[in-house]
Amino acid sequence: MFYNASPEIFQRATDLRKNMTSAEKLLWNRISKSQIQGFRFKAQHPIDRFIVDFYCHKVKLVIEIDGEVHEMVEQAERDQGRTAELEAFGLKVLRFSNQEVFENLEDVLKTIKQSLVNSRREASPL
Repeated sequence: MFYNASPEIFQRATDLRKNMTSAEKLLWNRISKSQIQGFRFKAQHPIDRFIVDFYCHKVKLVIEIDGEVHEMVEQAERDQGRTAELEAFGLKVLRFSNQEVFENLEDVLKTIKQSLVNSRREASPL
């Protein structure tokens, strides 16, 4: 579940949990406490050397909320590498911008719900 995260990463995750961005707080208010189809998400969750914004272990789904800095070419390239490393663990990564969360929260939630449904189908035997 933590994919060998170090104690330092756990401490940093705890600190980040206490200082979520406005967009993260807004989404967290809608996905915490198993509000989406009973799926439990964890906020600021350690995975290996990363801390992902939100994680649902049951379906191995990562949700990342990206601020404006992620629009810069260098950061976008780092994000692609990070996503590839997370996917190498068998995780699915969804990325949304702060703007999407603020302006289209219902669409963001719809995308998350669809991903949960698809993941559930993929995990179910036929």
